[in-house]
Amino acid sequence: MNTVKSILLFLIPTLLLLVSELSYGQHAEIIIDAENGSVLHDVNATHSWYPASLTKVMTLYMTFDALQSGKIHIYDTLTASQHASRQPNSKLGLRQGETLTVKDAVLALITRSANDAAVVLAEHLGGTEESFAVKMTTKAHELGMYDSHFMNATGLPHQWQVTTSRDMAILAWKTQRNFPNYYPYFSSHSFNFKGRELRGINKFTASYPGAEGMKTGFTCGSGYNLISVASQNGKRLIGVILGGMTSAERYQLMITMMNNGFANKFNPYPAKNISTMSTNSAGIPPYQLGCGNMAPTSLGSNDNGSNYKVHHRSVSKSTHSHSINHLKKNTHLAKHKKTTKSKPVKVTYKPQETKKKNTKIKSGKTNYHHT
Repeated sequence: MNTVKSILLFLIPTLLLLVSELSYGQHAEIIIDAENGSVLHDVNATHSWYPASLTKVMTLYMTFDALQSGKIHIYDTLTASQHASRQPNSKLGLRQGETLTVKDAVLALITRSANDAAVVLAEHLGGTEESFAVKMTTKAHELGMYDSHFMNATGLPHQWQVTTSRDMAILAWKTQRNFPNYYPYFSSHSFNFKGRELRGINKFTASYPGAEGMKTGFTCGSGYNLISVASQNGKRLIGVILGGMTSAERYQLMITMMNNGFANKFNPYPAKNISTMSTNSAGIPPYQLGCGNMAPTSLGSNDNGSNYKVHHRSVSKSTHSHSINHLKKNTHLAKHKKTTKSKPVKVTYKPQETKKKNTKIKSGKTNYHHT
C-alpha cells in the first residue's frame, strides 16, 4: 500500500503538468538563457511553423546589419513604392512616394508591425522584396536557423515561408548579442510619426516586469505568435511561443514560461544548448486556426516524412528557387497552391488577404491583421 501511495504521489504532479500543457492545445515553445544559449525548456521547438510577423525580426536583423556596416544610416530617407503602399494591415498607411526615415521604419515594425514599412526597408536594402527575401534566407542559415525559409519581409502568409521556435530564439539571441546599439529599440512602447503618436501593440513588453521587448505575430495559419526577452536579477531569458489559439493565450503561455524560468523551476535533462539542438525533424507546419481559406490541422498531421529543410550555409537566388521547387515537390504544401499561380520565387498574396484584411470571424479573432 505504501508503495502504491508513493507511486501516486510521484505521478499526480506529472499528470497535472501534462493536463496543464494539453489545456492550451498543441503549440511550440522554447525558453533559453541569453547568457550562454542553454535551453531551459522546450515543446515542439524544432517543428516547422508559419512565422507570421515574427518574420519582421529577421527584416530588422538585416536592417541593423546594414546600419552597423555603414551601408545605410539611421536618418536616411526612404521612399514608399507602389508595392509598399498596397500592403494590407497592419500598416502606417504610406502612400506611393511618401517618405520616412530608417528610424521611423524600424520603430514602425517594432511597435505597430507595419507591413508597408517592412517592404520599404526590404526594397531599399535588396532592390526588390523578392531579392531581399533571398538575402534573409541566406543570413538566417548563416546564423544557424537551418529550418527557416523566407519569401517576404513582412510575414504575410506564404506556404513556403517557415520557421521553428528554436530558429526564432536563435534570431532573438543573435539580434540581442550582435547589435547592442540597436537592440534597445525593441523596448519602445510608441513612436511619433508625422504628428501622430502611435502606441505599441505588444502587451508583454508593456506590462511584464523586466521586459525588454521583441515581437508579436498572427495569421490564421500560424495562430498567435510571440518572441519576448526579459531580465530580472541579472538573468536574461528569451522565450518564443508559436501557435497560441488566442492573443490572451500566447501572453499567458509566455508569462508562465518566463515566471518558471526566473524561479528556476525548469530542470532541463539532459542539458542542451540551442546552437547544437537537432534540426532534422521540422515536418510540415500545422494550419492552426479555423479562419482564412483552410481548416485547422493538428501538429504534424500532414507530415509525409519528407525532409524539406534547406541546410545550405549560403543561398544564391538559384538555390532559393531550387529549394522552393523541392518544397513544392516533396510536401503536401503543394495542395495549397491556390494562393498563387506565379513562379515559385515570386512573392504573391491571397486575394482574400487584401479584400478581407480586417474581417472579424465568429471566434472574435481577426482574419488577417498581424498583432
